[in-house]
Amino acid sequence: MNILIIEDEIKTARELQKLLETISAEVTIADIIPTVKGGIKWLEQNEAPDLIVSDIQLADGLSFDIFSNVHINTPIIFCTAFDEYAIKAFETNGIDYLLKPIDESRLKQAVDKYLKIKAHVTQDTHSYTDKIAALLSGMERQYKSTLLVHESDKIIPVSTSDIAFIYLGNEGLAIHGHNGRVYRISGTLDDMEKQLDGGTFFRANRQFIISRKAIQMAEHYFNRRLLVKLSITAPEHIVISKIRTADFLKWWGQS
Repeated sequence: MNILIIEDEIKTARELQKLLETISAEVTIADIIPTVKGGIKWLEQNEAPDLIVSDIQLADGLSFDIFSNVHINTPIIFCTAFDEYAIKAFETNGIDYLLKPIDESRLKQAVDKYLKIKAHVTQDTHSYTDKIAALLSGMERQYKSTLLVHESDKIIPVSTSDIAFIYLGNEGLAIHGHNGRVYRISGTLDDMEKQLDGGTFFRANRQFIISRKAIQMAEHYFNRRLLVKLSITAPEHIVISKIRTADFLKWWGQS
């Protein structure tokens, strides 16, 4: 078995490699890839492995982004630390999971399961695609539906569905609601991006995360950038860089 490991924690990846090589003398580790970008590049430039063992949360995003950008039929065993719902999603869709820290006996069960379903999964592209889509659907439930904000001496919940955009200005981070209300919140824009559903929110630049529901229009701007107009007034222009324009249009055009 030629196995590709996708894991951003080097220590975990090396332990996983040792366990796989212990389980079977026929195991060959094709490579260890730590990022989404690296995974896409590797799969585009190399022959598909027999099996992929992949973490879910990588340093630069979810590993699902790799498989939505590169067409493969290779079965995948996902590593996860998510709750019961995500685990049930894996089991229901026939792709196994590993809970960290990785247990050798559990890993062997996963590999044995792979051997049993390999022929079916690798020959049925549609089935495989459905499984990835179902996993993505399950992952969406892991994002925040409510953020807690401070208002005077009170802590109040703000539904993410009520957020038009999040702005990082001189006074710090602030949530701007569709109703025009503004709430101060601690943390960073990077923290917010990780907590919000990427299907609903887009990181426009270093200062803005915007909601799909708040977008009224976009127009061409200087140097092949885009200027985004929202349903409520933003503190400054929301500009999408030339490099991110294609990603934004693809995201905005999703149903």
